[in-house]
Amino acid sequence: EMGHAMHSHFSNRTQPFPKADYSIFVAEVASTLNEALLADYVIDKERNRKRKLYLLGEQLEGFRQTMFRQAMFAEFELAMYRRAEGGEALTADALSELYLGVARRYYGHDEKVVRVDDRYAIEWAYIPHFYYNFYVFQYVTGITAATAMAELIKRDGAAVRDRYIDELLSAGCAEAPIEILRNAGVDLTDAGPYDIAMAVFERCIDEAEALLD
Repeated sequence: EMGHAMHSHFSNRTQPFPKADYSIFVAEVASTLNEALLADYVIDKERNRKRKLYLLGEQLEGFRQTMFRQAMFAEFELAMYRRAEGGEALTADALSELYLGVARRYYGHDEKVVRVDDRYAIEWAYIPHFYYNFYVFQYVTGITAATAMAELIKRDGAAVRDRYIDELLSAGCAEAPIEILRNAGVDLTDAGPYDIAMAVFERCIDEAEALLD
């Protein structure tokens, strides 16, 4: 939450009132970037094997929930809206069938990677984000941009950090969110940030496997 506080502080200080507020699309970056830097620092400094495994597990679970699961949710949402736009009735049974199909594809049910029980079909009903505007995809773009930005800060240091503060935290809504991110050094219209995020995910798996071996 300190990331959100910093975002508001810099935007309110830099932008005129009508442009000081920022979109969710960039807000999730400001919070998740701090988490990524802190997690990397703590994992790197930890010398106790069990504690390090726990920290790596937390990092991997964060990726699973924020990147993969929210992408699954977003795909379900998009399919649901397309059905509505096509004039189809959005019954509970139809949505449950749709959700179960998406969940099983994401978790590798048919390939026997994870067994997704029939009862998971109704999971969509308790997720509040599905009851208002298309939203959850921004968790995925947020963690992707934040992870990529954190890696750039670790590699290049103060210059990238200062650019992030000046071009994103201080930007409010002065430009379109995708342009704000591009100005800060992360272009989500390119595969690069996604490749970086997946590389970090794989690095965590490799570290955990090495400790288990």
